[in-house]
Amino acid sequence: MVSSSDSKQLVWYITGTSSGMGKRLVPILLSRGDLVIATARSLEGVQDLPTSDSIRLQQLDVTDGAGIIKQKVDEAVSWFGRIDVVVNNAGIGAKCFTEEGGSEQYRRQYNVNVFGALDVTTAVLPHMRAQRSGTVVMVGSRTSWFPEFSTAGLYGSSKAALRVIGETLAVEVAPFNIRVLIVEPGAFRTEKIFSQRLYDGNELADYDKQRAIALEKFSKIDKFLLGDPVKAMHVLADVVRGEGRAKGKPWPLYLPLGKEAEDAIRDKTKLLDNVLEEWGDIIRDTRLDNP
Repeated sequence: MVSSSDSKQLVWYITGTSSGMGKRLVPILLSRGDLVIATARSLEGVQDLPTSDSIRLQQLDVTDGAGIIKQKVDEAVSWFGRIDVVVNNAGIGAKCFTEEGGSEQYRRQYNVNVFGALDVTTAVLPHMRAQRSGTVVMVGSRTSWFPEFSTAGLYGSSKAALRVIGETLAVEVAPFNIRVLIVEPGAFRTEKIFSQRLYDGNELADYDKQRAIALEKFSKIDKFLLGDPVKAMHVLADVVRGEGRAKGKPWPLYLPLGKEAEDAIRDKTKLLDNVLEEWGDIIRDTRLDNP
């Protein structure tokens, strides 16, 4: 499969466009002649997006549940007649120590980043199957490849779940000419990226030293965010549209963006390769003696 859309005008349905990557993506798509349905939890947050006949704004909270989200998607389809690309960009970056937050905080995180994206995707897929074409974009994170720092498990695991869902979905919808793209951004400088406070509802003294280190890191995070989100979204548009730097290239399924994402993926695959090399004989010596 080649990264190509035959340069036709595409209709994009994008969640979470009030900030971050989603906000940058909208004007890029409009400049390329595409049509955009930009969603946000509150329409007040998207009033500064470009205005034209090529864009529609829709209030959408991805945690409202499958029924309401289906109604919203059906409404969106009626505006431009179809949806060619759905971008699951809405999400939150909650932070907590695993023991302190427990399943309650994990459920809160997953309700947005995983189940919200799943509800949006399953609402769009019937329309894509009917037209026998479409692209589903899952916006993950390099944190899912590099969660080995305190408080990262909450957010990182939600993005890892989204990646695995995307991997399976890609196989399931391929017969209908529907593609899946798993975007893995690294450290990009966007507003609200660390707006979620470190969970403090159940502080345990044993974690105080790690807590202080984490808070110090978060306070200085901007100097580590060297990625340009506008450049990243131009790459995303290129890949989906099959033009620019992506023209003629095979469909990637995975789209790491930024050096930090590349490094995290290379380091994790190297770590796993080393485990397989060191422990391979033991790993394989687990078969039935008499199958």
